[in-house]
Amino acid sequence: MKKDVSILIVDDEQDPRDTLAELLAEEGYEVHGVDSGSAALDMLKSGAYDLVITDLIMPRVDGIALTKNIRCLEIDVPIIVVTGFATIEYAVESMKAGAFDFITKPFNFDQIKLTISKALETKRLRQLASESEFYRQLSHSDELTQLANYRGFYETFQREIERALRYSHPLALLMIDIDDFKKCNDTYGHLAGDSVLKQIADLIKKNTRGSDFVARYGGEEFFAVLPETEEPEALAVAERIRSEIEHHVFVDENQNEIAHLSVTIGISSLPLRATNKRDLIRTADFALYRGKAAGKNRVVLFG
Repeated sequence: MKKDVSILIVDDEQDPRDTLAELLAEEGYEVHGVDSGSAALDMLKSGAYDLVITDLIMPRVDGIALTKNIRCLEIDVPIIVVTGFATIEYAVESMKAGAFDFITKPFNFDQIKLTISKALETKRLRQLASESEFYRQLSHSDELTQLANYRGFYETFQREIERALRYSHPLALLMIDIDDFKKCNDTYGHLAGDSVLKQIADLIKKNTRGSDFVARYGGEEFFAVLPETEEPEALAVAERIRSEIEHHVFVDENQNEIAHLSVTIGISSLPLRATNKRDLIRTADFALYRGKAAGKNRVVLFG
């Protein structure tokens, strides 16, 4: 495990640098040493290191300045500052600059090993948390349109319904379906179809508020959840979306203009048309079906 860990030691004095490097190499770490902060920055820009151990007092770029520069470059590496001046002021300044920890000379190697172990474990846990959040976001978002997918939709939709019912606030649901999307795919190809989906996603986002929630439910179907929205406002939003899409000049993946498209939008709301998630979706879907049956390219409110 340690063989995979690369440590950069920064100290303008060769003897303590070599001594620490030798001790860490015996522990199984891959160790590199440099004699200045500027040399350390060059090494960090060109290679990946898991940990930096830097002396505090150095000419030109000292340990605190080096720490600040590493943080400014957004290099994700823990930094341990080492010095012979064991004052609380230096410790505080090091931590403020972004150091993980602060140790003093003469070396207590057991303390150094423990501090290194803590720094590496903290980094590992932070990376795991970051990866977990990334995959959670990935599982809740639609890769093509960057909107929420059906899983993300259901989670947020449930929370918004619970909040609306708890505080007796209105909530509207728009179910948006692209008219004759299969014909577009058959005529211009699936890449053009993907381009259309992305453009429509952008148009829906553009014509809704930041507090609204837009998702691609699947295929050519989108949902927009409008919290704190009465039916007249929801109708106005839906009509604005419908009109924008009708008049939009769609292009394919090569920016070539393709046929005009339209959408049909079904609307339902809490608490007038439904009192739970299932019925809200069902009634919006029924309104959408009525719009399709009546000729498409229109907005229909359930009931």
